[in-house]
Amino acid sequence: MTRNYENQPPTAFQRHPDYARGEDWIRAFLREQKVGHTAYTWDDQPFVHPNLFWFDEENRQIIFHGNIAGRIRSSVERNPKVCMEVSEMGKFMPSNVALEFALQYRSVMVFGTVRVLTDPDESKRGLYGLIAKYFPGMVAGREYREITEKELRATTVYAIQIESWSGKENWKDAAEQSDEWAPLDKKWFE
Repeated sequence: MTRNYENQPPTAFQRHPDYARGEDWIRAFLREQKVGHTAYTWDDQPFVHPNLFWFDEENRQIIFHGNIAGRIRSSVERNPKVCMEVSEMGKFMPSNVALEFALQYRSVMVFGTVRVLTDPDESKRGLYGLIAKYFPGMVAGREYREITEKELRATTVYAIQIESWSGKENWKDAAEQSDEWAPLDKKWFE
């Protein structure tokens, strides 16, 4: 049975509403995680790009950077609607029921419109935000040279303006088990 997703937001119809997490959890998760996967399209061809990112909470946007020219830039200039997935995986969880095998996970899906940052000050702010996330405590002009105009011309800085998001967490200690089948041997839980 399929659902009618027409005229529904991208976060509609959560399969496990009890896994849903709120705004504060989503913000904290985006601050901590290291890699996101941004999806975009060129006509009918979808692409996914892994990237480092910075959650710019003040402006409710995700910052990442890439090549000055290439598929990402060409695609988002044509169709700026994107989504980004950020996740953390835990342990695999066996079960004595085939459909109950599971994986611990935490994830956030972000939906929005991406734009290329063209203002040099805004681009520098985004790049410095990225550096501060991955190398906290390092300061431009002290531990490393400040960003130059030449370097800004050699990269594209993107901002995904967040329109909606959803967070999920399934971090149970074990998968569902059935009393109708023999219990699993303890070796499967080690």
